[in-house]
Amino acid sequence: MPSRVYQDEEDARLDTVVVVDGAPIVTDRKVEALTKVLRKLFSEAGRVRDDAFHMPMGPDGKSKGYVFIGFETPEQANAAVRKLNNKRLDNKHTLLVNKFTDIEKYGSQDEEDIREEAFEEPAEEPYEDQEHLRSWLKESNCVDQFIMFKGEDVGVYWNRKAEPPESVVNRSKWTEAYVAWSPLGTFLCSVHHQGVQLWGGEEFSRKSRFLHPGVQLLDFSPCENYLVTYSPEPIQLVPEDSPMRASFPFTSTDEGKHIVVWNIKTGLPMRTFSASVGEDANRGPAGHKKINWPAFKWSCDDKFLARVVPGQQIFVYETPGMGLLDKKSIKIEGVVDFEFCPTPYKGKDDHIISYWTPEINNQSARVTLMAVKSKEIVRTRNLFNVADCRLHWQSDGQFLCVKVVRFTKTKKSTFTNLEFFRMHEKNIPIEVVELKETVVNFAWEPAGDRFVFISSTEAAAMAALAMAGPRGQANAAMIKPPTGPSKTFVCFYGLERSKGSSGEFHEIKTVERKSSNSIFWSPKGRFVVVASVGGTSTNTGELDFWDFDFEGEKQEMAEGSEDVPANLALMASGQHYQLTDIAWDPTGRYVATSSSMWGRAIETGYRIWDLRGSLVREEHVERFKQFLWRPRPPTLLSKDQQRDVRKNLREYSRIFEQEDIAEESQASKELIAARLRALEEWRAWRKQVESEIAEERDGVLPLAQGGNSPDDEEVVEEIVEEIISETEEVIEN
Repeated sequence: MPSRVYQDEEDARLDTVVVVDGAPIVTDRKVEALTKVLRKLFSEAGRVRDDAFHMPMGPDGKSKGYVFIGFETPEQANAAVRKLNNKRLDNKHTLLVNKFTDIEKYGSQDEEDIREEAFEEPAEEPYEDQEHLRSWLKESNCVDQFIMFKGEDVGVYWNRKAEPPESVVNRSKWTEAYVAWSPLGTFLCSVHHQGVQLWGGEEFSRKSRFLHPGVQLLDFSPCENYLVTYSPEPIQLVPEDSPMRASFPFTSTDEGKHIVVWNIKTGLPMRTFSASVGEDANRGPAGHKKINWPAFKWSCDDKFLARVVPGQQIFVYETPGMGLLDKKSIKIEGVVDFEFCPTPYKGKDDHIISYWTPEINNQSARVTLMAVKSKEIVRTRNLFNVADCRLHWQSDGQFLCVKVVRFTKTKKSTFTNLEFFRMHEKNIPIEVVELKETVVNFAWEPAGDRFVFISSTEAAAMAALAMAGPRGQANAAMIKPPTGPSKTFVCFYGLERSKGSSGEFHEIKTVERKSSNSIFWSPKGRFVVVASVGGTSTNTGELDFWDFDFEGEKQEMAEGSEDVPANLALMASGQHYQLTDIAWDPTGRYVATSSSMWGRAIETGYRIWDLRGSLVREEHVERFKQFLWRPRPPTLLSKDQQRDVRKNLREYSRIFEQEDIAEESQASKELIAARLRALEEWRAWRKQVESEIAEERDGVLPLAQGGNSPDDEEVVEEIVEEIISETEEVIEN
């Protein structure tokens, strides 16, 4: 009996031990460091006993690659297996975690005993159809969906042009804050105090939820693999005896953090971060400081995400392990901002980031292009008298435009240079376009070599205020306030494509617009909307619809722009009072303008315009908040197939025009039929009312009481003339 009790106690003690295989093989000098790393990692699952960490060593003085770790309870050991099995420690090591008792159980059985065990065939689970997450793409006429948030109701609709939108789903209190689409349109995201939920499929059923109390901001990776959420409330662990502890996704190492990176497929957190980095980390809770969002910038293929510590370094993390690339940050003295190139580094399995540093001591300001993995410096550009810089990549990665705001020699005013890095040419040559005014907005044509920018004389004096920190404020103080009336210009530029590599960016046209401040390109290029956006009472919401390839008569262009492939024309102008938001649909056929109550607009609602600037539909909506087109994933057609479509576009256009005419005709027939039905219903109702009145009249005036017969009644019609207005006009012979 005592031996049996001793055996049970030993089994219970061994049930708290896990075996970790796949650990790095290290020498005696590195055992202590590896022990600290593994102890910290496995402390996420529970408390590791002081006397229960054993790393076997070989006769050659190196570890054997596996470790025994003991916890206080079997539940903690089970949690370690569940959370840390297949955990990627670094690029070369993935940990395999198993219970010691499981290894002993299966390892002690003879092969014959295992074969003699009766095999029990698992029960076959019934097949359940899964919802197609991209079912809306099967719509034969390529009609787009949009989401509208008004009051407490959130609805998804089909765009039916001038007709009322067709409802797909409408739910009350679907979200507590706002809604958002994922970048490829697969998921609809709703934001709640307890976290974020993703919805999808034809019925918009819930697909995932991510527990993050107090969440306010979110950001998807470009390929929809990951989700980043931010909450001003630091993560706090729930008590161990709470029923929520088992499903709570965070551990003690996440406590006090504000930002979480999630794996969308598994629904589990990959890593947590503080809201502030560098010196800002010691300035109190993030809730007391405005956060720059998105906090991380992604590479185009979701392989990397990066974050800048202003003035010090850039942290680049590699997915899915979420470890620092090469286990160290990229030290860059004075770094202000950076951007990923939207396409991979040509011919290499790498990515390029562009970053800029201001003038420090005797060193000039500089823009640098660097390969992320190899740390190769691809190109640099020295700049002088710099007040501010902005980095604008063209969507195909062919060009990088650096908008440089510079001081004049007296440092009492500023001007702007646009410096273009031509990425696909040998040695990456740089072209400079020098301007007298300050550029306040810049936008590339998607997948094109044309661009639009807005410049202003009034903004020139205040350009340095955009810089962060005391240095920017000091520079702003040196600028002389502007004199005379301010002017705003909208400028259109294009590349002299016919000249090949010797072609330069040249002005196509410049127009003066007093209130324009925003540029919105069609996702397919060619068409652009220049608008005045802002929900203030003084904003008239002016809209200009421009076509870069107008097919009518040749338009007047700037001198010397003959080699630029463009025929720029203003197709239409419009207005949307207190305009707060503008968005193109993903096919580039329609533009939605809206006035949201969040933007302090009084007259809330939305309007839909076609690409030529004709108003298609207008709807005033009380307590209107959001209008968002549903994005579409990239086309599956090859470049050759797309080229064939563009080549035969006129033929396709005739087919589409016939379909539109048939659709309008059908709509007209349905409208006429509906009106006829309403007219017949009204006539029937009138006939019924007349008969009821006749019956009542017979009861009120019976002949027995001396009343007149209805046949003896006389109907008298009286015509009354009324003069509404009178004017006197003298006609001279």
